[in-house]
Amino acid sequence: MRTEINKYDTKHGSPYDRGSADRYYSRGSEPHYYPNGTGNAPRVKVEDMSKAEVEAYHAGYDQETDRKQWY
Repeated sequence: MRTEINKYDTKHGSPYDRGSADRYYSRGSEPHYYPNGTGNAPRVKVEDMSKAEVEAYHAGYDQETDRKQWY
């Protein structure tokens, strides 16, 4: 059985990964991704993303249940 998370590419820097990280670190939702891995240029902004990429970002953001504990 295929789960919803498996529908998306979850590699480092992918739209899903970036959405998940933004939610984990309590950042606002700002769709973006790094095709060459997190932090490696270029940073693709929402205006340059496909509908499917934006959907993957939001899925990662919405499905992240853990949060960074800032002590």
